[in-house]
Amino acid sequence: MVKYRPDVDGLRAVAVLPVVLFHAGVAGFGGGFVGVDVFFVISGYVITLRLLSDLQEGRFSIIDFYERRVRRIFPALFFMIALTTVAAWFILLPPNFDDYSKSALATALFGSNIYFWRFSGYFDPSAQLRPLLHTWSLAVEEQYYIFMPIAMYIAYRFLKARWLLVFMPVVVLSFALSIYATTTAPTANFFMLPTRAWELLLGALLVLAPPPAPARKGIAEVVGLIGLALILYAVFTYTEETPFPGVSALPPVLGSAMVIWSGTAHSTLVARGLSWRPMVWTGLLSYSLYLAHWPIAVFFRYITLREPTLLESAIIVVASFALAWFSWRFIEQPFRVKGNPFPRKRLFAMAAAAMLLVSAVGVAGVMSGGAAFRYPGFEEPKVAGREEWKERKCFIEGDQGWQDWGGKDCFITNGQPENALLWGDSFAAHYVPGIARNASGIPFNVINYTAAGCPPMLSYYSYARPNCQEFNQNALKLIKEYDIKAVVLSSRWQSLKSRGLDGIRSTIEALNEMGVRTYIIGQSAEFGANIDLLDYRSGSANNAAWLTNIDPAVNSELKQYVGADATFIDPMSFLCQDKVCAFKTDGIFRYIDYGHFSTTGATDAVRAYFPIVKENAIGALAMPKQG
Repeated sequence: MVKYRPDVDGLRAVAVLPVVLFHAGVAGFGGGFVGVDVFFVISGYVITLRLLSDLQEGRFSIIDFYERRVRRIFPALFFMIALTTVAAWFILLPPNFDDYSKSALATALFGSNIYFWRFSGYFDPSAQLRPLLHTWSLAVEEQYYIFMPIAMYIAYRFLKARWLLVFMPVVVLSFALSIYATTTAPTANFFMLPTRAWELLLGALLVLAPPPAPARKGIAEVVGLIGLALILYAVFTYTEETPFPGVSALPPVLGSAMVIWSGTAHSTLVARGLSWRPMVWTGLLSYSLYLAHWPIAVFFRYITLREPTLLESAIIVVASFALAWFSWRFIEQPFRVKGNPFPRKRLFAMAAAAMLLVSAVGVAGVMSGGAAFRYPGFEEPKVAGREEWKERKCFIEGDQGWQDWGGKDCFITNGQPENALLWGDSFAAHYVPGIARNASGIPFNVINYTAAGCPPMLSYYSYARPNCQEFNQNALKLIKEYDIKAVVLSSRWQSLKSRGLDGIRSTIEALNEMGVRTYIIGQSAEFGANIDLLDYRSGSANNAAWLTNIDPAVNSELKQYVGADATFIDPMSFLCQDKVCAFKTDGIFRYIDYGHFSTTGATDAVRAYFPIVKENAIGALAMPKQG
């Protein structure tokens, strides 16, 4: 018989609360996403306890195991999918509903982690508007449940329960793969079972091959406190820039295991704190709370097209708890009791029907183009601009290195006596169409040297973009090879604010030593959604503007680090007025998505403020009224 531990339910609260607060936009919880890793350890521990008990008592049954899993997971999940689908029907535009339909189909088949791996990243701007993104972790667990009971049965029946022999190699290989994938396949590393299995299995090994219980309570006290501290350390110090999972997952994962282990034989301070009734209550709600909070946060951002205020974050949290309690009380609980009114056959039939129904809704949504008939006048804008970047030749993608750069094929302008280099990420590349159309006013042959997600900082290193450092170092070689006289740096500086903008100094100092003129273009305008949604909200007016979600302090801080050693240009003073920025003028879009210029936008921007243009047309970007 499995003994109930209230402190483990309390640990579920420690897992879910940081996730909810992080997604609700509460400051200070930048690493709240590690709560999912805590869940993985707890899940591995709890499921294995029950499986081992069944094996030892001679009542192991795959059918019984999956019945328990269906009772635990399906009712709340499909209830939330139903509510989310209704909301999505009334709120999401066709392109977003099309994506939602695909994710709903993947979720119904417990493959949403694969879908989001292929078509998203957890921290991508577009991810903020995907209501089912959080179901990736459920898919990982369900895939784990396919293998774990069978593996345990084989090990117990035929290998004399040599648990370490069976599972420890898997733990080591999975962890090693996660470390390797941190630099080679970061998105797959985040979403996929092979790089997450070690977290679940570590919880399992606490049951199958636990370290000896601490003989003295003092040892248990210290271990519990250290474990909790490791979890909180990750919650409060990690950010979206932290390479994850890999080595960075060790503190929350080991911390969770230490907390569970320390409470096995002693009532420690941590165990008593986690057993506090509000913590246990939150832990009991944790599954429904996890399911409920993310769609609420997504729909808030979709409707408002901005981040929530502190009060609005509080409302999101309260609404999430309210819906979670309803789901727990009236959806989860009735299904948790075996037998009537939901005996096994009826339960499995209902589960299959739910999967088929959601799958059918997903297929219908995709085949209807995101249920486009809901918006008969809506047309997704087709805006030119990106095709001129010469992707994979002059604009290097994440799976490429500097060796793939196209050399002389990357000259944007020609026929001038001196060369200049455009160096940066996609927010440098988006000036390319404008440079080409203002060629007559640019006394340089401008070379496009840009790479996805690679800011032009020599000191920059990203586990998600491991090729960036070599790409940036190669820029110094190109400056000598092509006798570059002027360098223009541009980037999405907003994404670097959390790790520090002072890294620009490394590049400035190197360029100054080489004697080239250095120009730095600051952060340009971005919006909370793509232009199709902005345009719809603005009534498809010929002239429209919207509030930017860029913090003006980014450019102020960057300018301080630039100092007098380079020329700094602040695009926001040309693109926006009081944080209101034009995205459409005379019926023509200035952007292709949430922040990259269209051909027209780039042409106007280069003419207005690009540093090496002979005569900038100051004031050329007239502002229409906000839509």
